[in-house]
Amino acid sequence: MIAFKLAAIAPNRILSLALLNTTGGGFQCLPKVDCTMISIMLRFLKARTPEARADVDLDTHYTKEFLEEYVGSVKRREILYQEYVKNISASGMQQNFGFEGHINACWTHHITSREYEIVRNSGFLVAVIHGRHDIIAQVRHAREIAKKLYPVARIIEFHGGHLVSNERPEEVNKALLELIKSSESHLQPHEWVNLSHTEMGSGVHDASSQEEEKQIFYCTACFYDTCRNLQACLFYLLGLFLTVLEYVKGFFLSFRKERIEPFGDHTSVNDSKPPVRTSKPGVVVPQ
Repeated sequence: MIAFKLAAIAPNRILSLALLNTTGGGFQCLPKVDCTMISIMLRFLKARTPEARADVDLDTHYTKEFLEEYVGSVKRREILYQEYVKNISASGMQQNFGFEGHINACWTHHITSREYEIVRNSGFLVAVIHGRHDIIAQVRHAREIAKKLYPVARIIEFHGGHLVSNERPEEVNKALLELIKSSESHLQPHEWVNLSHTEMGSGVHDASSQEEEKQIFYCTACFYDTCRNLQACLFYLLGLFLTVLEYVKGFFLSFRKERIEPFGDHTSVNDSKPPVRTSKPGVVVPQ
């Protein structure tokens, strides 16, 4: 997504563009909501140790088949688990502001219709590489990107998750090398693209569909801003409530102390008065 925006800013400096497991930003960053994703989200929120976070990240980044494969006599999950725990322990757990900043960047860096048009008309070749079983960035969004960049984009799908470059390194490297060689040899876009007019469907670049996309993004952005404002309001009210509670607590404690202190002072003063001796021997007069 960031690479796409940089390419749109300076298209004359780009020879080729590879997009790996990316989306168009905005509402497309929202994962598919199913039982698996809900379970992962709950585990992510509960993760407070490097071990718990590593276990969640593995299920987020890779497919189950890849993790259950044996490398020698040990499952790949166990090997990657040790690596993840080591790296997380060395760098520390991700802070809340880091996670919120990442989410904000994904949400606000929405690829506009103008940017699609710039990249599409610039002439350089684009490879959209994606894992079919990516639970973070859905593959259908990658297909939409390739369709909107027709005829300069090729969609390349592999059996893998979000880190498909780790699951299928040889296949991904081969696809990248093919992109570089095709760009250097000035391969024509119609020879590079692997989408036909039938697969494109109707209305991909139609003004009505673009307007509908803008409306969806605007509504989603408004909802997101409303949630953020509501969150800030709730935190303000919570802070105000705690402040008032502490003030009331302090008032009652001071009031109770004022009611107790006179009796205590009277008793201590009377008890502390020493007796007065007279000039007569053996006679003591209380004060």
